[in-house]
Formats: sequence, C-alpha cells, structure tokens
Amino acid sequence: MSTRRGLPGLSNPEEHLRRLAADLSDKFAGIFNQETVERYVLESYTGLLRTATVTAHLATNTVHFATDRLTALAQAKGALDHSVPEVLFVCEQNAGRSQMAAVLTQALSGGAVHVRSAGSAPARELSSTVVEAMAEIGLNLDEAFPKPLTDDVVQAADVVITMGCGDACPIYPGKRYQDWELVDPAGQPIEVVREIRDQIASHVEGMLSGLGVTPKART
Repeated sequence: MSTRRGLPGLSNPEEHLRRLAADLSDKFAGIFNQETVERYVLESYTGLLRTATVTAHLATNTVHFATDRLTALAQAKGALDHSVPEVLFVCEQNAGRSQMAAVLTQALSGGAVHVRSAGSAPARELSSTVVEAMAEIGLNLDEAFPKPLTDDVVQAADVVITMGCGDACPIYPGKRYQDWELVDPAGQPIEVVREIRDQIASHVEGMLSGLGVTPKART
C-alpha cells in the first residue's frame, strides 16, 4: 500500500495499514480485490485522522470504520445479504443526536434492525453530556466515535434518518428518508439533553413500528 510518508496518528502507520488491508482482503475475498480494500482502509484512516484529538484508539476505529464501509458496499452491490432492515442516522457532528438514535435503536429493536450513524461534519469527540444522559438509562457509547458520512453507507441503508445535516446526504431511489427535527445537544445542559434523548426514543419507537418491529419496553 502506498501512503504519505510520515502519516501521523500511529507509530508506524504504513505497516499498520498494510496489515489491516491484508486482513480485510482475506475477509472480503471473492467480493473485493486487494486494491479496493487498500483504498477503503486508507480513506477510512485519513477520514478519521482529520478530526481525531486522541490517536490511541485510531487503529481500532479504523478497523471498525473500514470494515463497516466495505460491508455496506458489499450489501449495496448485492454481494452480501442483509436479513434485517438497515437504518442510517445522520446529523452534523455525529457526536450527539445520531449516536443516541443508533444506540437506542439497537437496544429497543433487540437486534432486529442493523444501525449505522455518520456526520456531515463530524466532531472530534462525543458530547460528554450525551454520554452521561445515555448512561443514566443503562446504555453506553464506549465503542461509538464520530465518523464522516460516506456514500457506501447511504447506498446500503433501507431507511435514512437525517437530523439537521442540511443537504449533505445524497438521495437514492428506493430509500425511505425521514427528517427528525431535534435540538442539537451540543453545549446544552444535561436537563435539555435528557429531553432530547427521550424525544429520540419516541421517534425510534415509531420508526420501529413502521418497520414491523415491536419496540422493547424502555427501562
């Protein structure tokens, strides 16, 4: 793999990205060639690096992001089946509303829906009040991180939920699009973030019912 010399964020990024691409090439053998996998790994790494403040988790996040994007692309091309509805949440920073919606959907659907989230202008880190508000109801965002919106995840989605991201999300025929009008939790006190969280939970329950999925009871 060819990368810029001295690419920051990892002690030896070229070697790491080469190993990662090799592992993913094996995983997606017969679906994507090595060049496609390498391109996705590098794009995912550089996309996350642009906003990363703490690079300790950059390697792990690159693995998750590249794998998810390649999976989405394979689904969009029909090379991988998906047996449950695919829902994509998009907000501006992918640090609050879309992250809460994704975790709530996963919890309330009991795994009957697969969820992704992204941001049109991703923040450097998750909102601390959002993390706190979700922890209050027993849901954690430990593995969540802001990530940029990419075309592949939109193509793979059955339902695309936007939350104040403007016209950043591309429109594809056959997708179900919804826009949820919600206050941005960025900079808001915890009391307001709790209200936003509960509004999102209500929206999620309605969305799940529309998909034929019975929402689990909220704790």
